[in-house]
Amino acid sequence: MVITQDGRERPVQELGHGDHACLAFADDGEQRRVVTAYLSKGLALGERVRYFAERQDPATVLGWLRSVGADADAAVSRGQLQVATADDGYLASGRFDAEAMVATLQQEVADSLKAGYTGLRVSGEMSWGLRDVPGADQLAEYEAKVNELFAGQPASAVCQYDARLFSTDQLRAFDRYHPGTVQAEALHSSALLRILPSFTEGQRTLRVVGSVDYRTTTALAEALETTLHWPGDVRVDMSGLEFIDLAGLRVLAHTAEKFTPGRRLRVVELTPMLCQVISVTGFDQQDALVVTPRGAVG
Repeated sequence: MVITQDGRERPVQELGHGDHACLAFADDGEQRRVVTAYLSKGLALGERVRYFAERQDPATVLGWLRSVGADADAAVSRGQLQVATADDGYLASGRFDAEAMVATLQQEVADSLKAGYTGLRVSGEMSWGLRDVPGADQLAEYEAKVNELFAGQPASAVCQYDARLFSTDQLRAFDRYHPGTVQAEALHSSALLRILPSFTEGQRTLRVVGSVDYRTTTALAEALETTLHWPGDVRVDMSGLEFIDLAGLRVLAHTAEKFTPGRRLRVVELTPMLCQVISVTGFDQQDALVVTPRGAVG
């Protein structure tokens, strides 16, 4: 079962031809899991795979693939896989030229099919755009052009944005340039409850989908515990919540108590009735817990 917030967010395993998705991540483990799944599936499907590294070393990316059983070395030898640096890819001419890069990708698609591959799969670490390099201001234009290039073509791309490097405003903007986003791995997944980390409007978000009761309260508490290490305010999106008991609401309050001064746990899209329960119990008396009813701006 796929649960999405607005139809744009999809598991990486479901990405395929014509897709151009944004991956915002906040730790190396999260990046590794998504990227490895995306690249290894492309190799298994007989696609030509291109990866452009910036913060990670190309050898590290090849190691990720080997760790899941992909024969990365053989794929490199036969020309199916290429892992290069951003300097050798996006910035090969010493500057970034959006039109030239799109033309290169277009040629890559044609060459891949001509060589007998089933399509082209591309992923790049986009933090090179934060460097003071000529043409870096064309990054937004490039993302828009890739949308047009890959639509309906036997090709796909995942553009990676490290949330530790890009600002909330930058993440929000680049997210909007992509038709879709990559769904992060669930922190908890069961028939009763799914808890999914994501980025909404450039802000780190925890989405709670399903029911929170005596069977799933511990799962919610453990997921919220991970937010203590996230930077800045944290949104808890309750738009997919079906039920939460008093113990679950207490978990929200106790998590907020642990936040460092100045940080806020912003619970959004909660039903007006549950907002009232929180008010009656006094959970919202602490500054770190901000509750916004469904339909309001959180």
